[in-house]
Amino acid sequence: MSREEDNKAIVVRWFTDFWGDKVNLDVVDEIAAPDMLMKYSLHEPRRGHADIKEFMRDFRAAFPDLAFGATADLIAEGDYVVGQWEGGGTHTGPAFGDFIAGSLPANTGRKMRFTGTTVLKVVNGKIVEEIGLDDGVACLTQLGILKTA
Repeated sequence: MSREEDNKAIVVRWFTDFWGDKVNLDVVDEIAAPDMLMKYSLHEPRRGHADIKEFMRDFRAAFPDLAFGATADLIAEGDYVVGQWEGGGTHTGPAFGDFIAGSLPANTGRKMRFTGTTVLKVVNGKIVEEIGLDDGVACLTQLGILKTA
């Protein structure tokens, strides 16, 4: 298998085990570099295993049905893998304050569904960066954090 195919397999596992409908936080220790950077437009950047796990625990507590899935084949070149996705969930859990633009009180019942593109850098079998651009305006509008004109 080529380096690109190996890297795509690692990213498929990350998308399935970390971002899929059933989270397995052990995947962070297994395939993320110890100082991995995770950065999305909706949230403050996260770095390292503990910080990334805390983010996902809080996100999933607030949105218990949170799930994301691929919408196109992965593209790989060298150390980089690019994926398109869509996903979301329903806010039925505790208050959530991790959005850069605002917070949600507990159990709003609001649904979010949005899309994005993510670039992951994989070095020596470990994800060192996950940088994503998501449709934050759609997400935050659906959640009532941003108001429409």
